[in-house]
Amino acid sequence: MTLELKGVSKAVEGQTHIHATDLVLENGTMNVLLGPTLSGKTSLMRLMAGLDVPTTGQIFWNGTDVTGMRVQDRKVAMVYQQFINYPSMSVYDNIASPLKLLRVDAKEVDRRVRESAELMKLTPMLDRKPLELSGGQQQRCALARALVKNAGLVLLDEPLANLDYKLREELRVEIPKIFEASGSIFVYATTEPEEALLLGGNTATLWEGRVTQFGPTPEVYRRPVDATTARVFSDPPMNFLKIVKEGDRLRFGDGQTAAATGQIAALPDGRYTAGFRPNHLEIHQHAPQAMQFVTRLTVTELTGSETFVHLDHFGDRWVGLIHGVHDLRLGERLDVWLDPRHVYVFAEDGRLVTPAAYAMAA
Repeated sequence: MTLELKGVSKAVEGQTHIHATDLVLENGTMNVLLGPTLSGKTSLMRLMAGLDVPTTGQIFWNGTDVTGMRVQDRKVAMVYQQFINYPSMSVYDNIASPLKLLRVDAKEVDRRVRESAELMKLTPMLDRKPLELSGGQQQRCALARALVKNAGLVLLDEPLANLDYKLREELRVEIPKIFEASGSIFVYATTEPEEALLLGGNTATLWEGRVTQFGPTPEVYRRPVDATTARVFSDPPMNFLKIVKEGDRLRFGDGQTAAATGQIAALPDGRYTAGFRPNHLEIHQHAPQAMQFVTRLTVTELTGSETFVHLDHFGDRWVGLIHGVHDLRLGERLDVWLDPRHVYVFAEDGRLVTPAAYAMAA
């Protein structure tokens, strides 16, 4: 089974929600749509499901054009951020409800309900009502109802966003195993890069209605094709710095310079943008070749075991993720260091020139 989008776009009242998109999703794969709020994730899912008709382009299911086909006539299941269950019905009947609408034989309904319940660890709760379940169990019930249809395409629109941390972590581990057992095409929307990395499979990064990159999740993370993709696939977003390479030196900021080393040394002279993730900034020099930056500390956020530091580097706004809790003074100078092996280099138009050395070695 394959789902293929060819030149699919969506415009509403003259405003483009999805720019022309080409995607091919294969049977048995987990496909993550990663992007900030309003980047187009839900709009793209609605086009895949048949809830909306594309303005341009075609959608193919196993080679058949289904562009104008109603969602009721497709083998599609969808689970939303606001999980929906029927409160007056038992968990068993909630899961069975789509099969009963399709008038599936009672024995087959029972078999498939119990199979889905077992996958979602709901077997002991089949006689309960949804309101007797925890939030995580209620979301499992909604997921089981989607799985029981044996839909070829299962769409999950931020399904864990409203759950507490412990439940999210539990289901993030379970969901890929469940998907692998079902054999369907799964599309999972999230705003969180960490969630995309945990789920694995493939990731499509979205920004303002455009799919900027699609491929195996580790590859997209380590080798973003442009600065926009790198910004999307980093939380907090990747930091950027305008640099000028001249011979064996780099110029940046207000007269600061550093040696051009590693893959940067091999670049032609010219203007570039350096990019680096927040967790690679350090407040102490650990690598002898690390570049030093003079910044001003504007905000600190303590998470318990880590500290987010918000920095002003001659007008550039950076965020660093520093291990441990530190006594830092707001508004004062804070020198930070960056190992050149962690630096991505982009052209002035945003295209990736060279990935970070650590990513190339991974």
